[in-house]
Amino acid sequence: MISSVRGRLNRLRRDYAPHEHRPLDGYVATMGAFGLLAGSLAAAAKLTAKPVPDRPATADIVLISIATHKLSRLIAKDAITSPLRAPFTRYAAPAGSGEINEEVRDQGSTLRHSVGELLSCPFCLAVWVATGLTSGLVFAPRLTRLAATVFTATAASDFLQMAYTLAKEAAEGEHQSDDEDRPALAQAA
Repeated sequence: MISSVRGRLNRLRRDYAPHEHRPLDGYVATMGAFGLLAGSLAAAAKLTAKPVPDRPATADIVLISIATHKLSRLIAKDAITSPLRAPFTRYAAPAGSGEINEEVRDQGSTLRHSVGELLSCPFCLAVWVATGLTSGLVFAPRLTRLAATVFTATAASDFLQMAYTLAKEAAEGEHQSDDEDRPALAQAA
C-alpha cells in the first residue's frame, strides 16, 4: 500500500513539475505535521477547558501580527539562527541588516528539502509562528504577550534603525554637496 501511494506521488510530482524537482511528498509530510500540531493544540485546549476567546482583542491581533513578522524573519533569515537551518540549507550570500540568503539543500530526502524551504522562508514560516503565538494566548497569555512584546519592540527597533540610517545617509549627502559648493562660493565672494 505504501509503495502504491509513493508511486502515485511520484507520478503526480512528474506530472506537476516535469522539469523541476518539487518535493510533494515532503510537502505532504510538513502539512501533516502542521495539521497534527494544530489538532493537538485544539484538543489540548478542549481537554484542559482553557477558555478560547470568541473574538481576539484587537491589541492582541496587532501584537501577535508584528511579533509573527519579526520571529519569522529571525528564524528564517537571521545570521545568528543559521545553525538551526544549516542541516537543511546552504549559505549563499549576505542579505544586509544582519540577514543572510540561503539555498535549500537538494541532496537527501524530500522531507529535508521541504523543511529547508519552510525554515528559510519567513512567509512560509509565519503560519507556524502565528499558530504558536496564538495558541500561547490560550495556554499562557501573560507569558505569550510578554514574549510577543519583545519581538514587536524588536521589529519596531529594526524599522527605526533603518529610518535612522536613511536619514543619516541623506544628511551626509547634503553636507557632502554643501562642502563641494563651498569653494565655488568662496571664489565668488
